[in-house]
Amino acid sequence: MNKLTKALLGLGLLAGATAPALAADAYAPEAVVSETSFYLRGDLGWSWLGTDGDNESVAVIGGGVGYQFNDNLRTDLRGDYAGVGNDDVSFGSVLANVYFDIPTETIFTPYIGAGLGYGWAETSTGEQNGVAFAGMAGVEVNLTDNLSADVGYRYRQILSDDTVHDNEALVGLRYSF
Repeated sequence: MNKLTKALLGLGLLAGATAPALAADAYAPEAVVSETSFYLRGDLGWSWLGTDGDNESVAVIGGGVGYQFNDNLRTDLRGDYAGVGNDDVSFGSVLANVYFDIPTETIFTPYIGAGLGYGWAETSTGEQNGVAFAGMAGVEVNLTDNLSADVGYRYRQILSDDTVHDNEALVGLRYSF
């Protein structure tokens, strides 16, 4: 082999050995963009409504508007009314809620949440109203990029002299913009 052939062979080997390193240096990772969006929600369900003197089983309906900050945190303002079709007892509330979503990299996203606001109720012992709070847990199921179904449990209570509370099983839809 002459000197020129040895030099070209050496340059070829050197170029082949450094090409993967150069390719790795040229790669720039894409910025991680977390989705944030407003959403509307609607829920239907069943409430086991209780007071110090009554225990009733009634339908519940609700809806609200919210905002998804990132993959883990969202908040909404929602109004709910338990007692649809029942003249004896009812429980309404407007609550500001915050949720912690647990990403699973699947279509299922479990969550826990808490809410605080105002509640009012009509019971056999009269009308009750005041500060209300809630605790909730459930799972969201992504149906499309913008639409998800929600199945969950919620406990609500009015802080009043005659404690009004309910346990709810809810199903709903959430549409993100």
